[in-house]
Formats: sequence, structure tokens, C-alpha cells
Amino acid sequence: MYPNLYYAFRDLFGIEWPWLKVVQTFGFFVALAFLAAAYVLTSELRRREKLGLLQPVEETITEGKPASVGEMVMRAIIGFIIGFKIFGLFGQTADFRDYLLSADGSFIGGIIVAAAMAYQIYYEKKKKALPTPKQVKVMVWPHQRVPDFTIQAAVAGLIGAKIFHNLENLDEFAADPWGSLFSASGLTFYGGLILAAYVIIRYASKKQINWKHLVDSAAPALMLAYAIGRMGCQFSGDGDWGINNSAYVTNAAGKLEQVSLAQYQETLQRESDFFVRHFHSIENVPHKYYPKPESLSWLPDWFVVYNYPHNVVNDGVKLPGCEGEYCNALPVGVFPTPLYEIIVCGAFFLVLMGIRRKVTTPGVIFGIYLILNGVERFFVEKIRVNTKYENWPFQPTQAELISTLLVIGGAVLIWYAYKSKPNTNPS
Repeated sequence: MYPNLYYAFRDLFGIEWPWLKVVQTFGFFVALAFLAAAYVLTSELRRREKLGLLQPVEETITEGKPASVGEMVMRAIIGFIIGFKIFGLFGQTADFRDYLLSADGSFIGGIIVAAAMAYQIYYEKKKKALPTPKQVKVMVWPHQRVPDFTIQAAVAGLIGAKIFHNLENLDEFAADPWGSLFSASGLTFYGGLILAAYVIIRYASKKQINWKHLVDSAAPALMLAYAIGRMGCQFSGDGDWGINNSAYVTNAAGKLEQVSLAQYQETLQRESDFFVRHFHSIENVPHKYYPKPESLSWLPDWFVVYNYPHNVVNDGVKLPGCEGEYCNALPVGVFPTPLYEIIVCGAFFLVLMGIRRKVTTPGVIFGIYLILNGVERFFVEKIRVNTKYENWPFQPTQAELISTLLVIGGAVLIWYAYKSKPNTNPS
């Protein structure tokens, strides 16, 4: 595992650059996911604009106006937050997500960046200032609003993910409301997707952007972003893994070895403190006994089981001979569910990109995305560690319930799209 890029460069290239420790692997892939999604969304919106499916909107702007106090203050606030956190990264040892939502940071760094950003907007507007500011009309295309979409999706997605996680874990929230709300751990993807979709569609409606073409354009971008985000989970070992594969345990050398079910039970007893901490008792530990079959001998072992050595959350038992940070590995191998989601969602991204020119009815591509996303998540839940609604029939997880609704919603959207407004425009 690579908790931050320092460990990745050291292991892959033999290069030791201590300053890379400030770049956390999970945060790096999240940023990469947003950039990739923005690129795909922009490209798809441009394609639809060229086909005449999306139109620009005329807006009035004021040219030659100096920067207002409000604009400089807003830039300064944003700059302070950025500088406070970025400069505070140096010397940090906490997990990136824990640090991001904590009160830790560099006050001096915040002041420096705040002053720089406030002066930047003041200087830029001063250069373009006119003796008498004038109003001009400009045409704004949908693809030019992608930065707005990205920022709104990031903010709304984080809030939605946190809200849905706390709804899924009401006991934890009741025990520590403040900590549950502001801890960087515990983010539910579907909560982020639902709230971000609502915010963006509402914004698009105000800007006279056809919401069906917008969500169709966003479908491949969302699938790609999810796959890249799961790379962050897999490569950092952030705790988002599957249930125990009880056919493998971590031996004294820190490596996985195949064992019998009886030997697995002995490991549960020996490492009972770890399992009770996570599952409240060793009787409640979810697992599946699955030795790698001969038919899959060509696959590496880590495809069916992994113990996430040097994981970023420092979970598990101490690795022999390891000193310093990130010296733990899981005592029992687990199914590497982030890896499966990377592969499946990456393939689904290619599917959506392949059919986007052939499916011309607005809304259908997004309906297909909802179905694919729901199916993928529903089945991966079968081997993931998640809180279940014990009092419900069949004891489903929140993700299973929402993924079922997504499949149904996708089918309804496809039906509605074909029924309400078929589109025969060429691709």
C-alpha cells in the first residue's frame, strides 16, 4: 500500500523524496477523478453543442469595473482556507482526509495566500478598468460552466456523502454527533451522488441548459470518476475493503497463506481484540471461505485476497521488522472490492462512451448509467463490510437499497425519455 506518494515513488522507482509525504494517495486520486470527469464532461458537452443539441445563453456582464471590496474579501477567504491547509500539510502525519476536515493548518500560510489572491483580483481588474464601466452581452455555452458544475458537485457531494453515512450509522452519530459530522472518515458515495445531482440539475435549469443532455453528458464522466476514486481506496488501503476471505490469514512474516477453516477460527480467537473492535464479537465477523480455484491460477493472489499491508488507516496487526508509520496489515485476508469496482466501472465507462453516439434520445444514456451503477454496487455489497438494517426484511445495507432504487429509477427514466421526447438528430 502507498499511504502517500513518497511510499509509491520509493517502492516503484527507488526514489526517496520526503516532500512527497504531503501528497496523500487517496487525496491525489480524488483530485485526479475530478479532473478526469471535468475533461470528459467538457468534451461531451462540446460534441453536443456542435450537433446543435445544446445552445448558448446570452448574459450581460460589466466590463471595466474595478474589483469590489466584496470580491476581494471573498478571494481572501478562499485564499486563506487554501493556504491554511496547503502550508499546514508540511510536517503532517495524519491521514489526509482527517487533516482536511480538522482545525489544523498554517495561519501564516493562510494569510500569505489570502493576501496574494486578493491582490491578484485587484490588479487584474485594475488593468482592465475603464473610466466608465460598460455593460456588454456575451454568449455562454454549457461547456463553459463545467468549472461551476465541478465546484458545486464537490461541495454538495461531500455534504451528501456525510449526511447519508450518518443516516446509515445512527448509533455512531448519536454517540458522537460532532465527531460524526466533521470526521473525514465515513463518506457514502450515493449520498454525494444524489445531492450533487439535485444541485447541478437545479443550477442547469436556471441557466437554461437542457437537463437531459446535461446528465447524459455527465454519465460517462461520473463512471470514470468513480473508477479513479476507487483507485485511491485500493492503493492507499483506506478501510473500504470487502469481508474476510477466510481461506487466507496473515502469517508471522506478514504474508498471506492459505489455511483451513479451523485455522481461520484460531486466528479469530488469537486476534479477538481486533475483530471485537470492528464487529463487537468474533461471532459476527462476516466471511466467505474462497481459496483461489485452479481455473484462476493465472491471476495473482491479490486479485482474490489481500491483507492491505502498510494501509493508511493503520488497521490490523503489526508487520514484523517494520518501523515508523503505516506498519500494519490485516490479520485475515479480505476481498479487494475496490479493485473489482475499478475494473467493472472502468469497463462500464468504455461502454457508455461507445454507445453515446448511437443512443440519441435525451435521458437514456443517464438511465443506462443508473442501471449499470446500481447493478454493480448491489452485487459488490455481497462481499463488502457495511452496516445492515437489522430490523428490515432481508437485512439490506443502505447501498443495496439505494442501488435497487437506482436500477428502478434508471428503467423509469429510459421509459420516460422515449415516451416524452424522442430525438432523431444524427450523432
